[in-house]
Amino acid sequence: MKSSTFLVSILCAVVLTAPICKAQSPSTSASTNAGVDNSVRLDVLAAQWWQWALSIPTTVNPLEDINGANCMVGQRGPVWFLAGAFNGGTVTRSCSVPDQATLFFPVINAINFNTPNVCGQGPASISISDLRALSAGFVSGGSKLSASVDSQPVSPLKHIKSVVFDVALPIDNVFNALCGGPGTVPPNIYSPGVDEGMYVLLKPLKTGRHILHIHAENSSQGFVEDITYDLTVVSTELE
Repeated sequence: MKSSTFLVSILCAVVLTAPICKAQSPSTSASTNAGVDNSVRLDVLAAQWWQWALSIPTTVNPLEDINGANCMVGQRGPVWFLAGAFNGGTVTRSCSVPDQATLFFPVINAINFNTPNVCGQGPASISISDLRALSAGFVSGGSKLSASVDSQPVSPLKHIKSVVFDVALPIDNVFNALCGGPGTVPPNIYSPGVDEGMYVLLKPLKTGRHILHIHAENSSQGFVEDITYDLTVVSTELE
């Protein structure tokens, strides 16, 4: 983490510095994004993904989930979010999702937001352009980025720069451990925040079992993340 701002890279890592990843060229595999509502603003969705992930207390936070028990926490509406692992590593999660839910998740992403007088940042604010520049650093070092469903590659990955947004951190937030322990990062609304990353917007899956696999690396950060979701898609048909 830089002394001036928070930088987190989820699904790819948790670094307190910068991130983003350059778009990959579309592969020849069939796209699994077909059929998704094109009216969805992905730059807004990326901001909402972070607001969801960071607002949840550590004890039940999907980013810290070791087996999928918390994958349903905070989910609502037609889009469901899936998380990576806050500090990277290899994780396998079992999770149930509704058959009408579009799934949205990062393969590699990074957030930067102002934290005046918190965790090493001084009182001065950081400009949005500087925050975006920081968020461009980590992901640009990403490599071996991939996502697949039932062994079929998802393509293309979507390169997204979020809208500017605020972050609401609870008392028991995921940054406390990185900054020195409980209470180190006070509960508050932190703003502005920005994100950039490579994401997947996945159309609703058919009822039954599916294996989602996500992989990302950043050799400059010594980071490797390998996430497997064993998904059970449940019928939610209404009469």
